[in-house]
Amino acid sequence: MSLSLYSDQPISTQVLLGLLKGYSRPYDKIMELVNQGLIFQLRKGLYMTTSLVSSISAEPFLIANHLYGPSYISLDSAMFYWGLIPERVYEITSVTTKLSKKYQPQDVTYSFTHLPMAYYPLGIQSLHLTEKQTVLIASPEKSLCDKVITTVGVNLRSKKQAMTFLVEDLRIDKDRLRELNLREMAKWFTVCPKKNSIKILIESISEL
Repeated sequence: MSLSLYSDQPISTQVLLGLLKGYSRPYDKIMELVNQGLIFQLRKGLYMTTSLVSSISAEPFLIANHLYGPSYISLDSAMFYWGLIPERVYEITSVTTKLSKKYQPQDVTYSFTHLPMAYYPLGIQSLHLTEKQTVLIASPEKSLCDKVITTVGVNLRSKKQAMTFLVEDLRIDKDRLRELNLREMAKWFTVCPKKNSIKILIESISEL
């Protein structure tokens, strides 16, 4: 059994059972590995190796993709990754078509916020973090739209209100806003929630 071969990705119970097929009581062996500190449980049916196995580990974005799906990295995590917001984010934020949910394995918070199915698949990119780790993440444009749509109490009714939200609340640099692909964002109108807010958002950015 070579757990180190799987150190760069979450490991399902099924994979562990395959590695432990020589054991008469493989589920007991899984618990033994947990007790020895060689693996830990992310959630039911999903595990990760620890530094006792290998110095290589899965990136938090990859863990999030596996924890709860379908999902992709978005909101504050994606916005920070793309350089839209200045503050580092310590909660790994994703959106999903399922019910909103949170997990906290190893004191790391992974949050998943619901978005409707028709809007969900737009603006998703594949991002290669390492040679073996590829994740799904919102484009800069999609992550911003997702933020507006999922933030409770944000209903943009004027360009002034939109700019206050973008520049003062989110602290997005205006030069970064000018780089966004507004034509791509406009294509999402027909299916996106908070249509009026997104429309005003685009109009506000276009005048910068």
